[in-house]
Amino acid sequence: MNAPVVNKEGSIARVRHLATALPVAVILLLAIAFGTSSYFHSQMLSFGQSMWSNYGAVRIDMRAPTCDPEFDVDARVEKQMQRAEKQAGDSLLAYQAPNPDNIKRSLIQQLERCQERHQLYDYNQQVRTSAWTRFYTGMEQRVGALNEVGLDARKYLLISIILLCAVISTLRRSHISLRAIQTHTEGRVSAILQLVGNGLLLASALSWRSVAIKSGDTTPMAMHYIWITGFALLTLINLVQCFRNPSLSTERSSIGKALLTVPLYTYMALIAGTYFILAENYLAGNAVQLIKLVSHADLYINVGLYVWVGMLLKQTRLAKLVFDAVRPWKLAPELIVVVTVLLAAYPTALTGASGIFLIAVGGIVYEEIRLSGARRPLAYASTAMSGSMGVVLNPCLMVVVIASLNKQVTTTQLFGMGMYVFILTATMFALVVLLTRRDPLSFAPPREALPATLKALVPLLPYVIIGAAVVVFYNQVVNQRFNEFTAATILPVIMLFILSYDAWASKRAMRGDGQNLPSMEGKAKAGFWHRTVAATSESSTHIGALLLLMSLSVVLGGVVERGGVMTLFPSDFSTVWLAMTTLVVVLVLIGMFMDPYGAIILVSATIASVAYDNNIDPVHFWMVVLVSFELGYLTPPVALNQLLTRQVIGNDEMLLAEQEAKQETHWWYRHERLLLPLSVMLMTLLLVAYVPLLMGVRGS
Repeated sequence: MNAPVVNKEGSIARVRHLATALPVAVILLLAIAFGTSSYFHSQMLSFGQSMWSNYGAVRIDMRAPTCDPEFDVDARVEKQMQRAEKQAGDSLLAYQAPNPDNIKRSLIQQLERCQERHQLYDYNQQVRTSAWTRFYTGMEQRVGALNEVGLDARKYLLISIILLCAVISTLRRSHISLRAIQTHTEGRVSAILQLVGNGLLLASALSWRSVAIKSGDTTPMAMHYIWITGFALLTLINLVQCFRNPSLSTERSSIGKALLTVPLYTYMALIAGTYFILAENYLAGNAVQLIKLVSHADLYINVGLYVWVGMLLKQTRLAKLVFDAVRPWKLAPELIVVVTVLLAAYPTALTGASGIFLIAVGGIVYEEIRLSGARRPLAYASTAMSGSMGVVLNPCLMVVVIASLNKQVTTTQLFGMGMYVFILTATMFALVVLLTRRDPLSFAPPREALPATLKALVPLLPYVIIGAAVVVFYNQVVNQRFNEFTAATILPVIMLFILSYDAWASKRAMRGDGQNLPSMEGKAKAGFWHRTVAATSESSTHIGALLLLMSLSVVLGGVVERGGVMTLFPSDFSTVWLAMTTLVVVLVLIGMFMDPYGAIILVSATIASVAYDNNIDPVHFWMVVLVSFELGYLTPPVALNQLLTRQVIGNDEMLLAEQEAKQETHWWYRHERLLLPLSVMLMTLLLVAYVPLLMGVRGS
């Protein structure tokens, strides 16, 4: 009697996953298509030019010129002279005869241009008789049209994916907050405040539409209606959640704990909405600030693509296979922690931000560290800062954004210094972990471990080949090299091919020897389609939580800028040391409360010029910014990366880590979850901020 119920519930769950995954997948795939089309179109134009000497005259179906390519120049000169004399005879004004030589030169030029047009037309008609020519030019023009559509469509894709995924996150109660919802009271308080926050956003969107109509604003009405519809849905969901909390505990909870469950974006919406209403009497303020996202549409869409990459990776055995190559060395837990965090650096650079990396791979990192025998607080702390080292490495999107907003620096300069910062952070992390170890370090002899490692690397070769093949295809066919500007477009394609191979290889392995593949939660039996749906459905939750938080960070940044808060920040300092110290404190505070991209936009518009004016080298300053932000993301009361770690490992595992820490007798181990990442990043920040000043590095 129970089996049919289970099957029915499973079917309903699959339908729900598909319903959320399909529209999100469409948006993400369109973003990839639009991102690729410009490069592909350029490559098609280049190929066309190599095939036909004048491809510009081939790619369109030309109309026959109407001019005469064989007219008599002398006859026309004489005719124009006669016409001029006649007009002079009819005029009462003084007559000046035109110069026949000038007339002749002009007519010769007209004749030459006419003959050129006829030659181009004849060439066009001759070449376009070929079916291959018509096919190729038709395809090239369709790709070009897709590129043109994409340029305008990106802003609609961004708004759609923010609101669609925000709705999904709200339905699943998965927004980023200081504490997970556990009781009816907490759920009701969270829903009520979300209702007010989203209600303010809805009212702001409606007011903005009214203001736009009256002022003649050129913003398309479709964009207004998307914002309005999205916030209306969020408000309606919150209204229902105020009265329905079926899966939550009925235990009593204090209002203080309940307030900690309110999503961070809600507090930002409440603060911004209150400011615009009371301080500026401008209800549309929130919506007007949100439109700033459109100017950086590619950036925020890339965030969604990076999250998707991470979730696709989670559905494969790739991470497990990488760790399989490390296991033969039988490293002590502390050594495993160091190796794992170092291995996480480059994937972090690929995902674009430490928070995105945590959402994507944090759960796998935590699990592998725990399998080594590491205590839970150490595993938690290491996971929380696993993404903090890679934000300065190529091709991290944060660095690209900095270079695009600040002409004083280039990605080459930032990535060059970023390598030194990475080495420094890795060294600090290794020192702290190893100096606070409990047991002697141990590892297997190389003669035993190395052969096993080499054998374990063999299953990784197909994954490397697939990734390399996709990169070569984009490089040679699309003329799109893999770098910091194209990674967001190419990586999802790589992961889709890898996932397809992994699904086939997993089933083959299970048929061959019956092995159970760990860390897959039964997904090893699933095919490509089911894994993709699962990854996309999970991505939608994380994308909604992250992008909505980032969107409201932009709004809050606008409030800070409009409210004149930054005018309180001094612009002139007596020494560069005082300037740097003040900047460090402010930057860490910004990192504590804002997402990285919103914070970068705010700092670029306000604080950066202060640093430059006080003789701080721009490259040095932005390295300080990145390290300060990472310290801020690990610092209470918000500690965003700590919150994201809790989100990916689960609240139950978080509670076990806290209980394990309480049983420790030494103060370091009781608070290791916070002390380890904070001490590493603080020491790194102090060295990055002040050592270059000691060495005489100054701005121009």
